[in-house]
Amino acid sequence: MSSSQAPKKLVPTLTLSGARAALAAAEKRAAEIEVPMNIAVVDSACHLLAFARMEGAKITSALDKAFTAAGHRLPTSAYKDVVWPGGPAYGINHSNGGRFMTIGGGVPIIDPESGSVLGAVGCSTGLPSQDEDVALAGVEGVKRSLAGGLKAKL
Repeated sequence: MSSSQAPKKLVPTLTLSGARAALAAAEKRAAEIEVPMNIAVVDSACHLLAFARMEGAKITSALDKAFTAAGHRLPTSAYKDVVWPGGPAYGINHSNGGRFMTIGGGVPIIDPESGSVLGAVGCSTGLPSQDEDVALAGVEGVKRSLAGGLKAKL
């Protein structure tokens, strides 16, 4: 390597095929619980890869939940008890241009081998527990794809 070339770091990230696996699994779970959802899947840099608005879903915050989960590497539900007045994260919802979500429904997708965040699934329309349940189903869809040999494409 010449002195004029900067070293490169490869960052694992979710691709469109991985996002499609997440979307399919999340849509299936939403249908099972009979709650139409908005489902957003982002890559490790918080860029949208896939989005679905199921028939009857409210226009809500799925994309911002996915953005928060990928960018902060935690489920959005992790903030539930710390964002109230006097809490250590009070006011955090105003960060990132107001995109930071503290309501359950955003879940990061973690590479089981490296521990790196590959992206995230964000869901909205139901109760926060329903949104998180559907997002977790999306994450599991990606994990099944990884276990099924699609890792090279994810």
